Amino acid sequence: MNIIVAGCGKVGSVLAEQLSREGHDITVIDEDSDVVQHITNAADVRGIVGNVASYNIQQDAGIGKADLLIAVTDADEVNLLSCLIAKKAGGCQTIARVRNPVYHQEIQHIKEELGLSLVINPEWAAATEMARLLRFPSAIDIDTFARGRIELLRFRIDEGSPLCDQQIKNLTILSRCEVLICVVERKKEVLIPDGEIRLQANDTISIVASPVNASKFFRQIGIQTNQVKNTMIIGGGKAAFYLAKRLMEMGIQVKIVEKNREHCEKLCDLLPKAMIICGDGTDQELLAEEGLAEAEGFVALTNMDEENVMLSLYAKSMSKGKKITKINNNTYDNIISTLDIGSIIHPKHITAENILQYVRAMQNSIGSNVETLYRLVDGRAEALEFTVKEKGATTDTPLQALELKSNLLVCAIHRKGKVIIPKGQDCLQVGDSVIIITTDCGKLNDIEDILNRSSSASTARQTKAEGES
Repeated sequence: MNIIVAGCGKVGSVLAEQLSREGHDITVIDEDSDVVQHITNAADVRGIVGNVASYNIQQDAGIGKADLLIAVTDADEVNLLSCLIAKKAGGCQTIARVRNPVYHQEIQHIKEELGLSLVINPEWAAATEMARLLRFPSAIDIDTFARGRIELLRFRIDEGSPLCDQQIKNLTILSRCEVLICVVERKKEVLIPDGEIRLQANDTISIVASPVNASKFFRQIGIQTNQVKNTMIIGGGKAAFYLAKRLMEMGIQVKIVEKNREHCEKLCDLLPKAMIICGDGTDQELLAEEGLAEAEGFVALTNMDEENVMLSLYAKSMSKGKKITKINNNTYDNIISTLDIGSIIHPKHITAENILQYVRAMQNSIGSNVETLYRLVDGRAEALEFTVKEKGATTDTPLQALELKSNLLVCAIHRKGKVIIPKGQDCLQVGDSVIIITTDCGKLNDIEDILNRSSSASTARQTKAEGES
């Protein structure tokens, strides 16, 4: 597809690079010539320097032939105006990033009036992700497929867990709960496991299951599955507001610590049922007085990554509660991932993932059948959801008889409302949603890409030769 990305900040750059890798024709627009130069050097994209809300600049970018414009500048109004101009000038689909809580309350009206295809709010999206984790505190990450009917949950194996020193093939609990272990992270290795792998303490593993079976599995291995009863949030920005609102809707008690008095007064008006504490979230005595040790959930949402990391490390020393840390920059991801501070939330990554999923759904309507894609383990693995649209080389043949690529696993099938954890004799059928995990990133665009073509071709040639002889 022909796509214009308006705004080359972190989100815009990630989108441009990823969409270019997926084979789209990308044009980026930004007023900063250095930024445009950097992204055009880093990715196979075309760059235009100028105001994204200018009709002439959009014409130079080829708006008349564009299928989609994605406006992700730092200004909500510029994003909305850019989309309006693009809609009038080219008739293409439009996506706008809108962060202001005032606009969020009216977002459906704005979307309809301006003809927007999608409106994405990074803080709201991050809050939704955090609320999901506080509902299921044992998981480090939770991704969903088949409209929430299948979950991919990531968690760490502790010392003394029933999973320690067990070969996957010998874990009868997996079959009793209809769960599949699909990724094992061990030190710096990322493994797509077979039945022979023996799990170890401190491994981080990902499982695929329905929500009901995932809860049953965690109960069987003695891990908490119930949502937290209370949560302490440090920082009173937009993400904190959205998260507090979501948590209170779930019946969770919320306490927010914010040092800016004006912000505290606004939060008191907006969240009358939450407890708002005006104070410094880095004050250890204050946190102790406000019950950090008893908090079942702790979320560090200040504007400084370093402060959030230190807060979560302190909370880890004081409480066994679920910890969530917001990180804006990924410069030190490798170091942070070794600190065991619970779940790491990157609002910009979540925003990019949501937009990418919409683009893939658009592409699906014109050929590709990738419905959903998540990047796992810092991009070293991918989880993809495909829809089987028609009969082909992958359908009506037992999985054990298919020549599948290496480093790939068929994890789950969603068929007419039923979740199937597939075994060797199961077959894919037209209409199925299929979840695939692979470490061969960026190379699966169609369900038939899971097949080892060279092996299949070799088998076909051998069969033909035997027939001729």
